[in-house]
Amino acid sequence: MKVGSLFSGIGGIDLGFEQAGFEIAWANDIDASACKTYRHNFPNTHLIEGDVRDIDPHMLPNIDVLVAGFPCQPFSIMGYRRGFKDPRGNLFFEISRFIDIKRPRIVFLENVRNLMEHDNGKTFLVIYNTLAQFGYSVKYKVINATDVNIPQNRARIFIVAFLNIEDCDRFAFPEADPLEVTIEDIIDRSVKHDDIYYYGSNSRYFKTLNAKIVDKTGIYRIDDSGVATRKWDICPTLKANMGTYSDRVPIIRDDFGIRKLTPMECLAFQGYPKEYSFKGISLESAYKQCGNTVCVPIIRKIADNIIGR
Repeated sequence: MKVGSLFSGIGGIDLGFEQAGFEIAWANDIDASACKTYRHNFPNTHLIEGDVRDIDPHMLPNIDVLVAGFPCQPFSIMGYRRGFKDPRGNLFFEISRFIDIKRPRIVFLENVRNLMEHDNGKTFLVIYNTLAQFGYSVKYKVINATDVNIPQNRARIFIVAFLNIEDCDRFAFPEADPLEVTIEDIIDRSVKHDDIYYYGSNSRYFKTLNAKIVDKTGIYRIDDSGVATRKWDICPTLKANMGTYSDRVPIIRDDFGIRKLTPMECLAFQGYPKEYSFKGISLESAYKQCGNTVCVPIIRKIADNIIGR
């Protein structure tokens, strides 16, 4: 089955579908840095770099599945929650434009959990009704990364819509697995990383961090309320603002001091394979991409269930 991917980012959704045996026919994203990462890891996929509003779907090959992790900031409780009043929120209607023209057998959407509650449920109803008006039967579920044995608190809504009612009836979202992987399975505190990740004595947080992070267990973070107000036994939600505000990257103490998670550790907390990597982009862009992407094993399990594994 062939997949077309909108708002592909660094390819987390595409990777999960590819792992399940789907073929990524084409992808699109507007972010130049994300496109660099995508091309580095998907060298054989036709990637269209540019504004989705400038793309004519008629010019693209037909597909069986349309996937889209469309911009979540307009609906996130961490943002202004302007929804469809935000230009990024209006990009959902670009997805509907593609659906109207390509009529894929299946539509797969991912967004923040708050999408269901945004504007007293009206936003979600618009999305649901849009899919229904095109003849799709819709199923949706909120799934956390911990439900697929990934130790990160990351709850997202996943929407799967089927043009064929029988396909919809056969499909079920994956059941939750017990969380057995720990943060210590992902982080090796005995490895010294580049000094750029460590909080030195010149940091305004240095004294506070050293006073609060006294042992080499758990993960901490800096947020609006202050420093290390809670020790997490799983990774707190990785956010795109890690790329804008470097101190928003989760923090640990290792054998060499107090440091931020590295981008590769962040990818591991999103369930990416070790061979996935960044090339030719800034550290800030890498962190932003880690926060903007998806938990790959969730996508893989849903894609497996779509094809009836």
